[in-house]
Amino acid sequence: MAPDTSTISIDTTEAAEAAATALLGDPVRQVSRQQGGGNNRLYRVEAADGRQYALKTYFKRPGDDRDRLGAEFGGLTFLRAQGVDRQVPRAVARDAERHCALFGWVDGDAVGQPTPRDLFEALCFVLDLYRLAQQPEAAALPLASEACLSGAEVARQIDRRLDRLLVIDDHRLRAFLIDTFAESYERHCNFAMAQYQGRGMNFAEPIELSALTLSPSDFGFHNAIRRADGRLVFIDFEYFGWDDPVKLVADFLLHPGMGLDVELRRRFRRGAAAVFGGDHDFEARLRALFPLYAMRWCLILLNEFLPERWLRRDYAGAHPDRDYALDNQLAKAKAMLRQIDDANTEVFEDD
Repeated sequence: MAPDTSTISIDTTEAAEAAATALLGDPVRQVSRQQGGGNNRLYRVEAADGRQYALKTYFKRPGDDRDRLGAEFGGLTFLRAQGVDRQVPRAVARDAERHCALFGWVDGDAVGQPTPRDLFEALCFVLDLYRLAQQPEAAALPLASEACLSGAEVARQIDRRLDRLLVIDDHRLRAFLIDTFAESYERHCNFAMAQYQGRGMNFAEPIELSALTLSPSDFGFHNAIRRADGRLVFIDFEYFGWDDPVKLVADFLLHPGMGLDVELRRRFRRGAAAVFGGDHDFEARLRALFPLYAMRWCLILLNEFLPERWLRRDYAGAHPDRDYALDNQLAKAKAMLRQIDDANTEVFEDD
């Protein structure tokens, strides 16, 4: 299935070279497409003076009102202006009409197997984000993409994803959603609402503004690069903005692209509890909503079944074989659903 090119401004290396030249204001020496990424395309750009940049092109479709380019460029500009310059790339220039932006190139490798030091760096970055949320300049930043400021919003997002998937004409998908997912979802939703009621919290009410944090909204070692000195640089901020820290922490612990062992997951949860300790309901919300966030991830794993999402994956070059990708994603969703109770026990067992 080929992408609808009417929604794509940059779909060749030649177009990327022209965009990079326009953004830099000078001809470039070389442009090469890079592997990786499930939503966009990334090109490595070498300028005439030898400096290197990353040109990121954002897939844009009619009806998709999320400004991923603006969120990423604006978020990185804000962070570096506030002194967070070692942990994130530099935002250089952007072209809204071509849906692309130029960033400083980060040399390094994928994180692979995270270490306790890596976890400490991640927690320090989370603390920086929470600290910077208190700065007056942060007020102009948007909500994170699909922010979840209440328990009811988590459930609404699950419902919306479920409704979109149920209309897909695929017997494997429908059998899983109707025969397996639905019962588990009802059980975990009832658990979350009971936990809220027991703590005297309102499941439908958004949390206080003072409890919000800034969040990359796709935070984890899957979106990090290890420099030669061992330090991490966190990348991919296209969903950046304000959110409940519970979502940031739950997504970090649950992301299927991460290879965290049990001890590192517990360490991150304990460290996050210390960072957000001023919010007395933080841990209660995390315990109540953790299974629902896992349910939400089950449905995110099934995005490839949605035609418009597959177009984005195809544009990014993430999957050469759609049938294989669908079977693989359905297997991952089933595995995550089976492991929710175990994951819940692993994260909170040591209390």
